[in-house]
Amino acid sequence: MTARDGVGALAGVRVVVLEGLGPTPFISMLLSDMGAGVVRVARPRHRSAREIGQTTGLSPERDVVNRGTSSVEVDLKDPAGIESVLRLLDSADIFMEGYRPGVVERLGLGPDVVLDHNPAIVFARITGYGQSGRLAKSVGHDINYVAQSGVLHTMGHPDARPRPAVNYLGDYAGGGALGAFGIVCAVLEATRSGQGQVVDVSMVDGAALLTARMQGLRAAGLFSDEPGTNHIDNGAPFYDTYRCADGRFVAVGALEADFYRAFLAGLGSDTAAWPDRDDEENWPQLRTLIEDRIGTRSMAEWTEIFDGTDACVTPVLNFPEAARDAHNVERGVYVDVDGILHPAPSPRLHRTPARRPGLSAREGATVDDVLTTWSTPADLTS
Repeated sequence: MTARDGVGALAGVRVVVLEGLGPTPFISMLLSDMGAGVVRVARPRHRSAREIGQTTGLSPERDVVNRGTSSVEVDLKDPAGIESVLRLLDSADIFMEGYRPGVVERLGLGPDVVLDHNPAIVFARITGYGQSGRLAKSVGHDINYVAQSGVLHTMGHPDARPRPAVNYLGDYAGGGALGAFGIVCAVLEATRSGQGQVVDVSMVDGAALLTARMQGLRAAGLFSDEPGTNHIDNGAPFYDTYRCADGRFVAVGALEADFYRAFLAGLGSDTAAWPDRDDEENWPQLRTLIEDRIGTRSMAEWTEIFDGTDACVTPVLNFPEAARDAHNVERGVYVDVDGILHPAPSPRLHRTPARRPGLSAREGATVDDVLTTWSTPADLTS
């Protein structure tokens, strides 16, 4: 089989997305990376920043999540603007919006209207709390959704405040990645049935889904609800981060017995006398011993010592270091595009690979431009 360089498995799929924040542009990026033609409906620039809070100062070429997408400016408060969006939706496979429940209905772009225009379209709705439930119309951010799901409670040491993982878990994992999965599922089903449907993406739902394994462990009595007391929530001294002599950190994930033996061997021969790790009463003492030993060398020194071993010890890299790391370079994990670091598309498909990162957003197109492009095999970003 021959790879179709940079075409993508979703080539020919047409996506219309209402401009927004959080997981909505991230989902657009995921679909575009895989070849979909994505057009973003943007509000007129003289009002957009004020009305939807896009005051980050990012120019289009720096806003990585908008890579590979085109945009058209449409006044959604003007009936003519709504009609122009419906013209796009007549030819689209996916319509995506990230407003609170009821907003697009008031605009005249609700599911009943859109599915009447195009019965095969997938109507994706991306919100924090979902389209139903007591909190459905409530505002929030990643930290709120991760807290609501129960995930945030697990992220911290005993007697310490929980620490959110930036906005990776709610916005981009629970909402973004799982939202893209649900959308592609619905598109696949529509190719068989000829019927579209509404995809209700909730960041709370998605974050909760990420806990599936932990729920099984809890039911078996193998995972405590007290944060920082379990094997993989930095409760165990052999699964945590440690400060090195130079102030940098290494991550230790020596869970299995063989990996732990390799870890101790790297720390030094005298570790044979250290207390049994299987007795949790020994964990505080073990943590102190590991802290003291790791603190004797720099991060680079420990990286060299453990390189090629099964100790599961990794330097905690910042973004520039991660981009230069030998493994990541070989894999092309990050790509530099005009001085901007882009994470490469993932996962990797061998026959229909994703587009190369860095296709700049095409700004200023008109609805007629898009429809003309969609009438040909050409890609939106070509």
